[in-house]
Amino acid sequence: MIQRVLQFVPSPTQWLDNWWRRDEINSYDRLFLTLLVLVLCVGLIMVTSASVPVAERLYGNPLYFTLRHLVYLVAGFSAAYVVLNVPVSWWHNTNLLLLMFAVISLMAVLLLGKNVNGATRWLALGPINIQAAEPAKLFFFVYLSSYLVRRHEEVRENLKGFVKPLILLFILAVLLLMQPDLGTVIVMFSTSVVLLFLAGAKLWQFFALIFTGLAAIGVLIVYSEYRWRRVTAFLDPWADPFGSGYQLTQSLMAFGRGSWFGQGLGNSVQKLEYLPEAHTDFIFAVIAEETGLVGVTLVLSLLFMLVCRALWMANKALNKGMSFHGFLAYALAIWIVFQTCVNVGVASGLLPTKGLTLPFISYGGSSLIIMCVAAALLLRIDFEVRLKGRQAIGGAPHG
Repeated sequence: MIQRVLQFVPSPTQWLDNWWRRDEINSYDRLFLTLLVLVLCVGLIMVTSASVPVAERLYGNPLYFTLRHLVYLVAGFSAAYVVLNVPVSWWHNTNLLLLMFAVISLMAVLLLGKNVNGATRWLALGPINIQAAEPAKLFFFVYLSSYLVRRHEEVRENLKGFVKPLILLFILAVLLLMQPDLGTVIVMFSTSVVLLFLAGAKLWQFFALIFTGLAAIGVLIVYSEYRWRRVTAFLDPWADPFGSGYQLTQSLMAFGRGSWFGQGLGNSVQKLEYLPEAHTDFIFAVIAEETGLVGVTLVLSLLFMLVCRALWMANKALNKGMSFHGFLAYALAIWIVFQTCVNVGVASGLLPTKGLTLPFISYGGSSLIIMCVAAALLLRIDFEVRLKGRQAIGGAPHG
């Protein structure tokens, strides 16, 4: 009797195989969606915790930034819904128009932009401030992915094909540096380098590009007084703890107070307006103080798994011959990686201070909405790759 019952119970191998097959026929990747929702929930909780003191002082409403963050999430979900219903081929076909829009918007910032804390990075449209650098990153990566598909052989065999996209990157970099926004330039440059390497650029070109980029960044730092102060503050923040090293010393204090398990959610001292930009650029320091090493490890693990899943999507697309899908997915994943590394590196004192948000977590409307669009684009890419696989199976002759 028991044997008859057991014959209908699948073995562990059969169960895993059945689960995988169910996952393959789902419209969208369940694991990626789950990780994305978890990271966005962490962001909402930590923005609420980190922003209460400054919101109370500035607006008399402790939940001011939380409510705005929720509005940005709704806007991000709405934009993501639209992207999920747009074929990836549309991005491929309109890549030049998107790139032109990115250039025009960056020029508009320089002419009509709003100055905040000494930087002109925002276009004010009534009560809404748009940071043009965020869509510019996305649109450039769309262009670069399309270019690598159209000029794949030229990039691999011809120096001219390798240099062409770098000229456009240089133009965007100049416009961004005039804001100034070196952090975005570094993220765009790093992502472009990796993408060109994946496309098969010659090794000497790859290393020449890296050395040229590092030299250019070094020159920009040496000949800019405020950037040089940031580097010296990074090397020894305690030499001027109430001046150039103030942000970093306060951030390091938050990490020190966090220890293993943190001070508890809502119990950060540094967010009581000791740490500037606690709910935006330095939100990772608040996470460290309130949740400790355990919480930091959990947040980074979620982001790491999210990126690994995106890289898996990209690899699957290339293996099925969908080059634009694969290159674009790689670009989006690498972008998230580098921006996360810069934000975490700055907050923990591993890199000089730069103003970049932590993807999906920091407060910031433009960043959050564009990151939701990028995530939706990854889901759409994976959806079309799965759809092609099902069509191939459905159209295969039966023998």
